[in-house]
Amino acid sequence: MVTGNQIVCHLIGDYIFQSNWMALNKVKSYNACFCHALVYSMPFLFLSPSLAAIAFIFASHFIVDRFSLAKYICWVTNFLGPPGLNPPFHECRQSGYPPELPAWLSTWLLIITDNTIHLLCNGFALTYL
Repeated sequence: MVTGNQIVCHLIGDYIFQSNWMALNKVKSYNACFCHALVYSMPFLFLSPSLAAIAFIFASHFIVDRFSLAKYICWVTNFLGPPGLNPPFHECRQSGYPPELPAWLSTWLLIITDNTIHLLCNGFALTYL
């Protein structure tokens, strides 16, 4: 279950506590992504989660961000449309969307997908762990 407090913790950790260095390097450097996942997880401590929940929040955030999982999900979901319209991944590697999609739209769709993945992972951790 996603709560208002969980969303606030996510926003603080992912946007306010993320430095420029973390944002620019988290997909290229394990160290940058580790630091980002660590500071991202800190606001959730105010929700008094179990150790397993905080570990899951940290680990899932690290994996999703380090390997840019959102862009792969964006690319795969495009197969839900008519056959033959989805280009190969090497043409969509920037955002998961075809290059002819306006950059502003593919960027926002990627951000929304990424945030949704994080909120689902955090909701799972806080509810079931």
